[in-house]
Amino acid sequence: MQISLLQCQSSRDIAQNLQFIESQLSLLPRVSGEEQLVVLPECCLLFGGHESQQGEYALNSCSEENPLKTAMSDLARKFDVYLVAGTIPVLADDKRVYSRTYLFDCAGKVLGEYDKLHLFDVDVSDGTKEYRESDTFCPGEKISVIDTPFGKLGLAICYDLRFPDLFRAMRLAGAEIIALPAAFTKVTGAAHWQPLIQARAIETQCFILAAAQWGQHNKGSRETWGQSMIVDPWGRIKAEKMTGCGWVQASLDKSELAQIRQQMPVEQHNRFSPPQLQQIK
Repeated sequence: MQISLLQCQSSRDIAQNLQFIESQLSLLPRVSGEEQLVVLPECCLLFGGHESQQGEYALNSCSEENPLKTAMSDLARKFDVYLVAGTIPVLADDKRVYSRTYLFDCAGKVLGEYDKLHLFDVDVSDGTKEYRESDTFCPGEKISVIDTPFGKLGLAICYDLRFPDLFRAMRLAGAEIIALPAAFTKVTGAAHWQPLIQARAIETQCFILAAAQWGQHNKGSRETWGQSMIVDPWGRIKAEKMTGCGWVQASLDKSELAQIRQQMPVEQHNRFSPPQLQQIK
């Protein structure tokens, strides 16, 4: 299985963002005979500006006519890839939106989806200062681990990375690979991005596929860290791209994962109860 993460510098221009993704997929280096899993970063089709702009492009979750979802499905089918499609805004009942990632198969069919559980309501010493995702976004209510031809794939999004209980819950649900579309700020990314990814990989003994936004967006109004990474279950960096836009690629050997889990069966040794997701009242 060949893994490809696309590092982006997305803007508020959906057409331009979509054109960039399609152009990169057309140039995607491929190993003959290997299936391809592509992971796009958070907000890959619409990034920056006030978060309320996400609501302008969000359609009902039951609608099959969401143009952003359709565009991603079409790309998966056109380029014959399994696609973790970054994030797409989907209307919630309270008029906020879910930050949702879809997994499409190579025919463009939805295999599974995940709504971001943890919302980024924090103060950061950068140009934006205050981030309040909960003003616009509604948190999800479930974890997602999906059966695929290349193993059980868990899904998380950006700020979720800071919550190890979610990753342990995915491991307990059978996850072998975890995809993480993200858009870490430059400040928090410089401090914590790499150690958090390696810690989650080591704790869960999973491959972590972290696709990131990078650079200055919308004429410098937002700045993200980058460093898209593929990390193995031992915490080793298989591939990374610190800066710039483009592909990060590696082939995964699941026999390595099985060996690590057999030699160090940490989940069998864990004396703490399995994590339980708390419902928001």
